[in-house]
Amino acid sequence: MPAFLSALLIFSLRVVDVSIDTVRIVFLIQGRRWLAGALGLVQSFVFIVAVAQVLRDLDDPIRMVGYAVGFATGTVLGSSIERWIGMGQAILRVIVPFDTPPVAPGLRAAGYGVTVVHAEGLQGPVRITFAVVPRRRITHAIGLVKEVNPTAFLTIESTSAPDIPYRRSRFRS
Repeated sequence: MPAFLSALLIFSLRVVDVSIDTVRIVFLIQGRRWLAGALGLVQSFVFIVAVAQVLRDLDDPIRMVGYAVGFATGTVLGSSIERWIGMGQAILRVIVPFDTPPVAPGLRAAGYGVTVVHAEGLQGPVRITFAVVPRRRITHAIGLVKEVNPTAFLTIESTSAPDIPYRRSRFRS
């Protein structure tokens, strides 16, 4: 196989391998271990085929460049795929001064689950609003918050599902 075609094959295999690996890690973090395991099986097979292609001729820098550029491209593509899929939930944390408009009613009206905690900030009382939002709807929720209170401070945190099925506690208080 000509060097250029070999490098192109290695590049393509690495793009596929690293993209799958990136998505696999996200599924693992979300607690979807069986799906992550299945993706790991496919990813490891593609990886082995790519490495075997590189090891056929270690003196060929074009193959090594194909390997490295494929890795970088796969990282970008994998994170783009993960963002496009948008699986799972995120916690939107909104902090606003107490004397500014509350964001909870707007988020609740849009159907998001919301919890509000009253707290003390650097400059006085604040409301901390927690909303569980599907990741693919996070931009929508942020838009609602900024529409109601443009001074709101926001953070977003990914969530993971517990690996233990829900059971009622044997212990009652």
